[in-house]
Amino acid sequence: MSDHIPVIHATVAGCRFVGRTTVGNRRGLLVPNTTTDLELQHLRNSLPDKVVVQRIEERLSALGNIIATNDHVALVHPDIDRETEDVIADVLGVEVFRQTVGGQALVGSYSKFTNQGGMVHPRTTQEDMEELSSLLQVPLLAGTVNRGSDVLGGGMVVNDWSAFVGLDTTSTEIGVVEKIFKLSGRGRQNQQSSIVTTMRSSLIDQLS
Repeated sequence: MSDHIPVIHATVAGCRFVGRTTVGNRRGLLVPNTTTDLELQHLRNSLPDKVVVQRIEERLSALGNIIATNDHVALVHPDIDRETEDVIADVLGVEVFRQTVGGQALVGSYSKFTNQGGMVHPRTTQEDMEELSSLLQVPLLAGTVNRGSDVLGGGMVVNDWSAFVGLDTTSTEIGVVEKIFKLSGRGRQNQQSSIVTTMRSSLIDQLS
């Protein structure tokens, strides 16, 4: 992967599961208060200067589980501190909404969305999806990864150009991911990096 995009090796509070403890967009990256000074400086040195890296004082410290965001809107756990909500809005430059997804307060675990589209917990009602879609201003689908797992945040990393999913994800699930996040079509096939194309083909061949 490092041949195609910059890859930063990092830990947060000595742990390597950085996706569950951090959250960010093109403007900023939020890390929990357990992040050491050395780890914080390493992240700041590794990311572009325009990306603000901010340590945040929040008792719900698994930020990737309690916040879901793109470049415009953030959904957050209903019980986060008011100060945290203000920092999210300021650093990430987004509108912040306290929400649940499919009855789940861990919005970062049970939803993933980009500037192109989003996926939510499979038990999210049509009414809730329409409300969320209106807030986010992107189309939404209910879906799963890793052969039926509803913990989307634990099985998928996605941005406006590509997605990486767990090895157990089926070809049908991959098709839904590609559709809702607009990762294929619109002439984009020729623009996709060879690593994404190769990994997707390998997954489909392996699981079909």
